[in-house]
Amino acid sequence: MGELILRQIEAIYYPIVAAIGVPVNVVAIVILCRGRCGLSKCITHYMIAMAAADLLVVFAEAILKNTLDIYFPVSFLTMSTLCQLKLTLITVVTSASVWLTLVFTFDRFVVICCKKLRKKYCTERTAVAVISVVSVLSCLVNIPWYFAYEPVYIMDNVIHGCVLKQTFFLSAEWVAFDLFTLTLTPCAPFVLILLLNVLTARRILVASKVRRSLRGCSNGEYHKDPEIEIRRKSIILLFSITGSFILLWTTPLIYFISLRVTVTSNSAAIELESVGFMLGVLSSCTNTFFYVLAQTKFREELKSGMQYLVKMCAKLKLN
Repeated sequence: MGELILRQIEAIYYPIVAAIGVPVNVVAIVILCRGRCGLSKCITHYMIAMAAADLLVVFAEAILKNTLDIYFPVSFLTMSTLCQLKLTLITVVTSASVWLTLVFTFDRFVVICCKKLRKKYCTERTAVAVISVVSVLSCLVNIPWYFAYEPVYIMDNVIHGCVLKQTFFLSAEWVAFDLFTLTLTPCAPFVLILLLNVLTARRILVASKVRRSLRGCSNGEYHKDPEIEIRRKSIILLFSITGSFILLWTTPLIYFISLRVTVTSNSAAIELESVGFMLGVLSSCTNTFFYVLAQTKFREELKSGMQYLVKMCAKLKLN
């Protein structure tokens, strides 16, 4: 894939992602905040936090960094200070989005696999505390990125653009910081989410097999079990969200690791980087679709909202 073709794809891709990602995450936040989806307050808080973080990722990455840069290459947003703020914001919200997915996965792991810890950990208070800590640490850890960039050019006596300083690649402190942040996002969460999913899936399979045996289903008969149905829907939601995360973050992870190992940048690496970022942003648009697929009450709330909007539009036309 040539670089020119890739840029043409990006010029179409990012506006589409923004047009989809912003409304679907806003809709998810509104529906979840209403608290009518039959979910516990604990899991609702995590899902709202993930939707909010995903919304910020779409806004920062798809709109501020790519769409506006592609269609408005020179604007007030390209001023060096704003450019540095923009790129720092992207690292902050991306880190928050990734880690919120991890803490959501861990919460579901505790619910399913840790009966003793469940009552103490899986509470609304704990969820709020964990989300707050993740949000604050995501900001604090990524603040140094603002100082890793330097201006590119001067136009009308105003400095524009920002690129990583040469010392970023040579200084031991910056190299250590780069490896530290790479480990935090996305390496450690990626591995932990994968591990937690494996342990959760194993626990579910064993528990379901035992429950069916106790209910007399071991001989091949099937009796509808409400508990298993509830567990099945919960697991579909969990594995859909985390499975999508793992699938879409594999390419960015491969790029980040290969870049640090080879320390070279060629056309193939640039293309892999672009595809990785495109998939990373896409992961911030998929969760709402999984809510629709896995949660009946979420679908009902969405349908009710759509009907209300149609009625409002019809009234406006009549007036």
